[in-house]
Amino acid sequence: MTRYELIRLDFSGGVATLTLARPDVLNAFNLATLEEVTAALDEIVGTPGVRALLLTGEGRAFSAGADLSDGSAGDTTLDAGAALESHFNPLLERMADLPFPLVTAVNGAAAGAGCSFALAGDVVIAARSAYFLQAFVNIGLVPDVGSTWLLPRLVGRARALRMMMLGERISAERAEQWGMIHSVVDDAELIGTARSMAEQLARGPTRAYGLIRQGVRQCLEVPLREALAIERRNQREAGYSSDFAEGVAAFREKRAPVFTGR
Repeated sequence: MTRYELIRLDFSGGVATLTLARPDVLNAFNLATLEEVTAALDEIVGTPGVRALLLTGEGRAFSAGADLSDGSAGDTTLDAGAALESHFNPLLERMADLPFPLVTAVNGAAAGAGCSFALAGDVVIAARSAYFLQAFVNIGLVPDVGSTWLLPRLVGRARALRMMMLGERISAERAEQWGMIHSVVDDAELIGTARSMAEQLARGPTRAYGLIRQGVRQCLEVPLREALAIERRNQREAGYSSDFAEGVAAFREKRAPVFTGR
């Protein structure tokens, strides 16, 4: 197992738990943190038996976004988007390509890039004290790390522009009302609830879950005819799985299925 300094990685019961661990800066992302998270995802995908990922942050925040304490921040002679191309965007795409479900447990602030990574979860569970913030306009920048693609699809154009142009904090309760996240729980219950969800998903038909998350992402971008073709291909692949055979057998035998993820 790789040693990490800026994150923690644990494995238990088919669930990998990745915790951002820079609480002194509200888990802001510097390049070293992004590199460790990327390496951790490689380790997680390569670890036999992992069937779900739980992502959260240590301390008072999920993540405050990009670390602006870097001395180059605000230098108008430099390309402000370079780190997106080299680090942030490849990491978001790697999260999107995971072959199993991703649960995010959002504690405190999920701002900027932290908001994007939090909302990348298939199931997003937020503590009651959590909030979501697109703060880019406060420093004269534009939303990034997929925000302008994801947020309008989650909450609609008007609400997405409200978040992006006004820099307004969206509480966990409002995010749930808007359909941005799965649910809100009391702060003390966050990790336990998210862990239970991840464990439930880890017991499910992993190959089907992977095809579902890829199919939804692909079908958001194509006409109906192409979406039907994607569903056809995915159903063929799912139909060859052992979990499909087990699911049908369990249905016929009137018992709970025991999926193996194969």
